Amino acid sequence: SFIIFAFKNNIRIIILSNWQILFFMFCMIHVVTGHIRYSIPEEMKKGSLIGNVAQDLGLDLKRLRSGRPRIVTGDSIQYTELQTDKGILVVKERIDREQLCGDTTPCSFSFEVILENPMELHQITVEITDINDHSPTFKRNSINFEISEIASTGARFPLTMAEDPDVGVNGLREYFLTDNDNFVLKQNSNADGKKYAEMVLQKPLDRETNPSLSLKLIAVDGGTPQRSGTVNIDITVLDANDNAPVFNQSVYKATVMENSPRDTYVITVNASDADFGSNAIATYIFSDLNSGLSDVFMIDEKTGVISITGSTDYEKNKKYELRIEAKDQGGLTDSSKVIIEVTDVNDNAPIISVMSFTSPVSEDSPPGTTIGIINVKDLDSGDNGQVNCRIEQNAPFKIKSNLRNYYTLVTDTVLDRESVSEYNITVVATDAGIPPLSTKRTFHLKVSDVNDNAPVFSQSVYKSFIIENNSPGISVLTLGAKDPDENQNARISYILENTNIGGAPVSEYVTVNAESGVVHAVRSFDYEQIKQLVFIVKAQDGGSPPLSNNVTVKLIVQDQNDNPPQVLYPVQTGGSLVAEMVPRSADVGYLVTKVVAVDVDSGQNAWLSYKLQKATDRALFEVGLQNGEIRTIRQVTDKDAVKQRLTVIVEDNGQPSRSATVIVNVAVADSFPEVLSEFTELTHDKDYNDNLTFYLVLALAVVSFLFITCLVVIISVKIYRWRQSRILYHSNLPVIPYYPPRYSDTLGTGTLPHVYNYEVCRTTDSRKSDCKFGRAGSQNVLIMDPSATGTMQRIQSEKSILDEPDSPLEVS
Repeated sequence: SFIIFAFKNNIRIIILSNWQILFFMFCMIHVVTGHIRYSIPEEMKKGSLIGNVAQDLGLDLKRLRSGRPRIVTGDSIQYTELQTDKGILVVKERIDREQLCGDTTPCSFSFEVILENPMELHQITVEITDINDHSPTFKRNSINFEISEIASTGARFPLTMAEDPDVGVNGLREYFLTDNDNFVLKQNSNADGKKYAEMVLQKPLDRETNPSLSLKLIAVDGGTPQRSGTVNIDITVLDANDNAPVFNQSVYKATVMENSPRDTYVITVNASDADFGSNAIATYIFSDLNSGLSDVFMIDEKTGVISITGSTDYEKNKKYELRIEAKDQGGLTDSSKVIIEVTDVNDNAPIISVMSFTSPVSEDSPPGTTIGIINVKDLDSGDNGQVNCRIEQNAPFKIKSNLRNYYTLVTDTVLDRESVSEYNITVVATDAGIPPLSTKRTFHLKVSDVNDNAPVFSQSVYKSFIIENNSPGISVLTLGAKDPDENQNARISYILENTNIGGAPVSEYVTVNAESGVVHAVRSFDYEQIKQLVFIVKAQDGGSPPLSNNVTVKLIVQDQNDNPPQVLYPVQTGGSLVAEMVPRSADVGYLVTKVVAVDVDSGQNAWLSYKLQKATDRALFEVGLQNGEIRTIRQVTDKDAVKQRLTVIVEDNGQPSRSATVIVNVAVADSFPEVLSEFTELTHDKDYNDNLTFYLVLALAVVSFLFITCLVVIISVKIYRWRQSRILYHSNLPVIPYYPPRYSDTLGTGTLPHVYNYEVCRTTDSRKSDCKFGRAGSQNVLIMDPSATGTMQRIQSEKSILDEPDSPLEVS
């Protein structure tokens, strides 16, 4: 449902449900002021005038325009349109009364016109009158009747009704039948008023005089102009059955070949009937259905053709006799006899029977080994029963005949299972008939295996690569060997041959899975220690005796960048400082020193490059990228600092790359004293900054430990002395002191039996003082490092070492 609203000559359609329409109408009941009814014929053209709404409602055009009239309808199609400028109602869509209302009369539709300011509601009803725009029609083009010539008078034959969608006087009025001598028309009406007609036989029919009749039924309506519809009536006069069928022969004879195929034609029987139509049609059947001949022959009920449906075997039946019956549609019959003789043919093929057959046969069986015995028979006689046997395909077998109808199947050559593991031997038995018949029998022979083939590797040498530092147990490669034998003879086991690599058994490096042939690395390889492993793997089958084959496996270890560069020069020591001197008169390109480094890796992992990472003055020095040479890149001036600290990084070309760092101290000076004075604090500052935190933590731990230890020792000594004093106080024994032999005062030399030389090197920082002891009787001289300050003293003293006097002692 929808509502149509018109706003200033613009019509808008608003879709509403049925209950919304009812609610809207309920709200508008109190403003209804008028009702108009129009009547128009159907099929009016679009834009045709229906009525003057403004005049009929008593409204002027000004009021009609200001009220903004809206048309409200509950139909999905709006058939009318209100022209507000003229105040008239016109046809908007084609109106078909039959489509709108069908058989309902009268036919009309209603809608409401709403005006605003003030609101008014006017209902308009449009009645659609019928016009004669449809002709009576029949659903079928023709009506067919088959009426026997012995039909009685007064017989009724109903006719098809005509339909006219128009109503009233324009609807169907009556029927007419064309003139004839045999039938009249009778018209009747149903309960709903629809008319129908019947055809009544008033004179008997005669097929011999008029075998058929053609009439016409005409239906007319009551409209103006009058319309009509016509249908043809075709009447076929059926003959009465008064003649029986008669065969043209009392006995029919025919000949067929035995084993003729199905549907083979034998003979045709024929019976004629003097009647016409269905009464002249004869049906042919076998009289004796219990004889079983219906399983061998069949007769076409309409044509009388006899054909073969089963098997005709000369050895079983040489002649057949059939009783045939012809019957017309009225039940009248006649009978005849058919004699069929069977001609013998070579229809039996030889029959092959297996007496004995052996499968499988060993591939090492000698030629002439019997594998089967067969018997061949042919049910035919004479030449048709003579049989010849042969092997159809080219196979290493032959067939021999020892007794009548018995044949032996033997091997002709040595068999090889690896070439052909099984054979389909087809034996063909052919008789001497015309045409000859043959029979085939296929024997499936399997050849059993013997262990006559050793395993064969797919490659003569296997080569694989493995990256060093691999995970132990990783799969390196898979060996593949094939053995053309089968079952246990083809079951291959992989065995690692016992060999030594670098003095160690190969099993400490690799292992081989006995079933799959997968080679696993037992441990992690180091390219710098071993670069290639060559070992032998044996593939052995499970035959008896077993056969085997060996293959060489080369396992190449690939280098990995796992070693950083090692700096050989300058040597980095913990306690001494090495400095290179550059005179202030050095020119551009002066070779200061050369950083020498090596990388134990190989290939591009060992390609080294040198870069200057940090420097006191980057504008003064440069490092050769490839050779590591440190050179000046400008003239040395007096303003340049004496102490120059260079940090050189050495990187290899691996992925990822590894690096090492070396610190090069350069002294820009012309004399050694200047160098010594400037480098006094260099080492101290470096080590002090690097180890300050460590020493603070270590000192705190040592002090705490010593405090607790001293406290425990003091308490223990106090307790011990108190107990000893108590014991001596209560004892009367004399006290004799005891001196160990090693520490007794002998010859007035004291307790130091050996002489040691040592030197003390002190610096301004007492924590960095060194004290080194040499062996007994030796003179050790310590030279102060260039970074050390203070005085150098040589001291010779005598000291006794309690524990190991001959071992050196270093204190720092």
